[in-house]
Amino acid sequence: MLRIGNCSGFYGDRLSAMREMLEGGDLDVLTGDYLAELTMLILARDRAGDPATGYARTFLTQLRDCLDLALEKGVRIVANAGGVNPEGLAAAIRQLGLPAKIAWVRGDDLTARAAELELGTPLAAHAYLGAFGIARALERGADVVVTGRVTDASLVIGPAIAHFGWARRDYDRLAGATVAGHVLECGTQATGGNYAFFTEIDDMLYPGFPIAEIDADGSSVITKHPGTGGAVTVGTVTAQLVYEVQDARYAGPDVTTRLDTVSLAQDGPDRVRLSGVRGEAPPPDLKVSLTSLGGFRNEMTVVLTGLDIEAKAAVFRRQLEAALPVRPASVTWALSRVDAPDAPTQQQASALLTVVARDPEERKAGRLFANAAVEVALGSYPGFFSTTPPGRAHPYGVFTAGFVPQATAPHEVVHDDGTVESITPPPETRTLEPLSAPPPDESEMSDPGGTRRAPLGTVVGARSGDKGGDANIGLWVRSTEAYTWLSQLISEERVREMLPETAGLPMRITRLPNIGAINIVVDGLLGAGVAYHNRFDPQAKGLGEWLRSRLVDIPESLLEEM
Repeated sequence: MLRIGNCSGFYGDRLSAMREMLEGGDLDVLTGDYLAELTMLILARDRAGDPATGYARTFLTQLRDCLDLALEKGVRIVANAGGVNPEGLAAAIRQLGLPAKIAWVRGDDLTARAAELELGTPLAAHAYLGAFGIARALERGADVVVTGRVTDASLVIGPAIAHFGWARRDYDRLAGATVAGHVLECGTQATGGNYAFFTEIDDMLYPGFPIAEIDADGSSVITKHPGTGGAVTVGTVTAQLVYEVQDARYAGPDVTTRLDTVSLAQDGPDRVRLSGVRGEAPPPDLKVSLTSLGGFRNEMTVVLTGLDIEAKAAVFRRQLEAALPVRPASVTWALSRVDAPDAPTQQQASALLTVVARDPEERKAGRLFANAAVEVALGSYPGFFSTTPPGRAHPYGVFTAGFVPQATAPHEVVHDDGTVESITPPPETRTLEPLSAPPPDESEMSDPGGTRRAPLGTVVGARSGDKGGDANIGLWVRSTEAYTWLSQLISEERVREMLPETAGLPMRITRLPNIGAINIVVDGLLGAGVAYHNRFDPQAKGLGEWLRSRLVDIPESLLEEM
């Protein structure tokens, strides 16, 4: 068995987590995931200003505090904190002066070749590499392995390959480790964080970070250190398993994992077993993260209080647009009717009107826009005030995905002694084909009896998030009967009815009966991605909770189970 812990789910996660994980119990490997689409943009901009930067500095802070402890306990550390400059991070770790062997993985950075590869001219282009480079670094004795853009799950798959000696075609084993890695990658989201039924968890103060105990066949148990907060249940693991996935074929550089084959079972307190996972040959192409500067954006939110909310919003909109000396390329408006009639407090009597300006030129979205907003203030609607005064415009980024053949990225490991080892592409590939179970046949469904109008979330959990401009909502339930009902309920038409913002957007629905889950992907809901701020919730983190709040007719038999 290989015991792998996680101490970071994003750049900015709990700084004390590395020490907590090292002191909390036995581990063989400690991983940290620091990268997301927005993080790659931030780090690319950092390095553009200073070539010595471009990595997650909080990881270096953690190592400064904990590397000697990790060496003492024999725990090896694997992290993608190298961002857009893993070489720079490796050099910074060596400057700590500790007797650790440091290796780093390179080859993901395709920025200089982007035009040649028909990827446009982005600020940064980074391919998602696989796990075999990490594995070779560990096999050669590295104590710390840092990478740039690898898939999140590779941080777990690589140590498993090195420990068990798995080969390229051990697809079921690789797929099992992929599922474990996907559960671990977001840290405490696997132990009760962002969990739909959080009120069922006794201790939510500081959820513990997750651990995967991986066996030679690729199966695993998800757990956490004793005495830490949160919980590990089939529900918390399912919630993370359906987070930000596309369909039943979960593609990676080393294996395509069949999510429709996953089996989950409670294996004791705070222990969930993952088994039965099947894998297929990986796709022929690597995904590439393309980050570009989209221009400049500015934003102002004004408060509308009491009566005539719609009329007040219309007056301010007409005044501001007339006052703009030059109209920015894009001006968008959003009125949030959070006001209540006859409200007991002023805040409860107020609505919010937000205007966002975007333009390739800083001046048009910045000073000219801000000046116009200020100038109309005293001549506008009664009770005018803003949450913050308009300021300068800020650059925003755009994330898009590209694809290149597997052999395009020169996947390499730079070992501690400076030698460079090339990692060959997979020996075979398989073109991806969408895969989803059909809804249950209505003729096979038992009579649910009476129904009651109630929020969907009374019986259904959800976890939502972003993939570029697309939004993902994973739904799950806790019984076969509930899955049969949910699978019949959820259709494109019903989702558009419950979430009107999805009207006119392409939608894909994937059913995963093995784990009682349904995944919904809405293309384009988030515009050009999180940094573009196309909507109130730019990363769709609350989208699933909105869906759970909508009223539906739920069978009385399911409500009695709660």
